[in-house]
Amino acid sequence: MKTIRHLWFALCTFFLCQACDMIDYHPYDVRISGETDINQKNMVRIEALCRDKDTLRFIVMGDSQRWYDETEDFVYHVNQRGDIDFVLHGGDISDFGVTDEFLWQRDILNGLEVPYVVLIGNHDCLGTGEETFLQVFGETNFSFIAGRVKFVCLNTNAIEYDYSTPVPDFTFMGQEQTSRADEFDRTVISMHIRPGCDEFNNNVSEVFQHYVRNYPGILFCTAAHEHRAFQENLFEDGIMYYMSDCMKHRNYYVFTITPDGYACEVVYF
Repeated sequence: MKTIRHLWFALCTFFLCQACDMIDYHPYDVRISGETDINQKNMVRIEALCRDKDTLRFIVMGDSQRWYDETEDFVYHVNQRGDIDFVLHGGDISDFGVTDEFLWQRDILNGLEVPYVVLIGNHDCLGTGEETFLQVFGETNFSFIAGRVKFVCLNTNAIEYDYSTPVPDFTFMGQEQTSRADEFDRTVISMHIRPGCDEFNNNVSEVFQHYVRNYPGILFCTAAHEHRAFQENLFEDGIMYYMSDCMKHRNYYVFTITPDGYACEVVYF
């Protein structure tokens, strides 16, 4: 009888080991499978594709979080256009900061035929979300240059950091005003949460806008978070903020930057 029990235990152990890929680990375990460091790879692609362009056409969207089917439809719709240089996701790619949420959304967005970058949103900071974001997408503050336009992408989710980290990071913003200065003449600044929202550190909103105004040729700012598309001259200084909708409502912005200025439209799919 003892021999039979030992044999049964050995068989069970064998089959469990063979089925290890079926084990579902803790949802916040930050076990990353598949592609990582996506933003950096795609920024290299964007800069190469747009280097000699004097006209840029790109998409700004955000808050795909729980809307997987809608995001798949978005990818299909963008791929049918054939006139887009890149996509800028304004953050909240996850809903609860769960590792698999980042991977599922990454795999959907990887279906885009154009390069894309993702900003960090407040939902992306929940649980171990920031750690996952850093591995899958990269740094929470970053920039790239398309044509001669610099895109400065910022972490503005102050409420998620309890003032333990500088959010927004004025050191980074100051450095980006002059870094690679000979390569750009105009600037677009993107964030997840705009000044004036409760989750922004509004104690420093005027300082933030002072930095924004000091960028060479500032064109406009983009944000997400509020799940509706609207535009506002927040500081009444002529710098427009464009807030993108969530994927649930099936729309996105298309911006066209030309030597003479820019145009913006909301596209439904």
